[in-house]
Amino acid sequence: MGGASVQHPETFADLQAVLAANTYVAVDFFADWCPPCKQIAPVFEALAAKHAVDGVLAFAKVNVDHVQQAAVAYGVTAMPTFMFFKEGKQVAVNGQALIRGADPRSLGAAAEKLGGLAQKRVAEAAK
Repeated sequence: MGGASVQHPETFADLQAVLAANTYVAVDFFADWCPPCKQIAPVFEALAAKHAVDGVLAFAKVNVDHVQQAAVAYGVTAMPTFMFFKEGKQVAVNGQALIRGADPRSLGAAAEKLGGLAQKRVAEAAK
């Protein structure tokens, strides 16, 4: 699928652009000094490699120390926090509005769900 990897928005405007360019976006709000963020990073990368679809489903990592406006805008107070967006608006996935902390099982399940929705979107567009 174009092997889209994780995007790294450097500014709030960059993040908004990623949200605008993709139907679905999974965002990892992280900090360099946060050990659980480092633990889950390879999991997030692997999920992105498996599920990302250009223009449909993107995975983005936002460094809250560099993009403080994003952390404030979305009320991120703990790292890592994973949020999911559809058409630019935050949505719940599998009944969870967000995932706080390094929780590979919940994150994996959310990525599976978004991946399935993305594939459905691609199939419908191909008709």
